[in-house]
Amino acid sequence: MSESYERERQNNARLDELSAKVSALRGVTIDIYNSANAHEVIDSTNETFSSMGTQLKGSASRLGRMAASGNKVAIFKLSGILILTVLVLYYTFKIVTWIF
Repeated sequence: MSESYERERQNNARLDELSAKVSALRGVTIDIYNSANAHEVIDSTNETFSSMGTQLKGSASRLGRMAASGNKVAIFKLSGILILTVLVLYYTFKIVTWIF
């Protein structure tokens, strides 16, 4: 009887060891999955910024062509939009810093 009890105790000890290893493996697997998702988000963000940079370069070149053409009305409209944007951003940040 004591021999079967000893074997049962050894089996339980081995089962506990195996359970701990499976839990550790599960944790590593979850960490790998989370890391892969984080890299996917980073890659997506890099593609978005790259696309935005290309669009910004295209807009700047079109803006340069417009300014070179000498269309004064378009230049005044653009200047007004830029000044208005700067003022809105200035006052928005001023209000935000005042709140916090």
